[in-house]
Amino acid sequence: MSSTILTARPLPENRISPVFRLAMLAPGGLVTFFLILFALGLVIFLAFRSNDGSLLGAGLTLENFLTVVTDALYWTVTLRSLIIAGLVTLATVVTAYPVAYYLAFHAGRRRNLLLFLVTLPFWTSYLLRVFAWKIVLAYNGVLNSAFLETGLWSQPSLAFLNTPAAVVVTLAHAYAPFAILPIYVALDTIPRSLLEAASDLGARPFTSFRRVVLPNSMPGVLAAALVVFVPTVGDYVTPAMVGGPASTMIGTLIQSQFGKANDWPFGAALSVCVMLVILCVVLVARGADRRFGSRT
Repeated sequence: MSSTILTARPLPENRISPVFRLAMLAPGGLVTFFLILFALGLVIFLAFRSNDGSLLGAGLTLENFLTVVTDALYWTVTLRSLIIAGLVTLATVVTAYPVAYYLAFHAGRRRNLLLFLVTLPFWTSYLLRVFAWKIVLAYNGVLNSAFLETGLWSQPSLAFLNTPAAVVVTLAHAYAPFAILPIYVALDTIPRSLLEAASDLGARPFTSFRRVVLPNSMPGVLAAALVVFVPTVGDYVTPAMVGGPASTMIGTLIQSQFGKANDWPFGAALSVCVMLVILCVVLVARGADRRFGSRT
């Protein structure tokens, strides 16, 4: 008795209409052009204009960039932004790695539930989460009240709110899911046979982690660090709400140029300079990713 096996054949490329391909690519292409490329080109164009009170400025000039390069204030604020963003990235990745490791290797049937809980903060507004930390760290907030109730000190402290540490803690909490998920994906794709082979060869658990798990998870760690670092450099909402004058970041200055100062060309020049700095960081991270990726 013969049987017929039906197999699905892929549609030949010459059967796909060019019009259909164009229709499928058009929405993404339009979004990419108008929301990314066009906006980026407009910012670069504005950066070379002089401020005459009009929307697009007048004339071409390098004065905006010369002011950014020669004024020590912008160098100081940019360096502070890089340091705060670096501390946020370090704190986020260090705290996210154990969570991702547990999800990948020990969560078992609870994995889906825990992943849901990790993404749960996305259900609330970013501003609401920052404001919650402001309530916790305030002079009469939750943290000071707890210390007063336990008798650790006799009066509230001003050391929590309006400090760079408050900005680091708040941003690390806000961007934690962005670090947990890429690290988890990198850990979850590690073949368990590698760990079994390491155990069969007599490697202890810490040795297996150091020689097998950690090197193979480094691409995810670097991706998480990049995802956290890039947006925190230009963040201006968190420093404005929980940071003081000592926590002013470059995003705050850019926002003020487009807002109260009404100097869009100079704000665009500041934005371009920040993008160049971030580009350098991305290139360094890409080089590190290639180096560690070659070990996987």
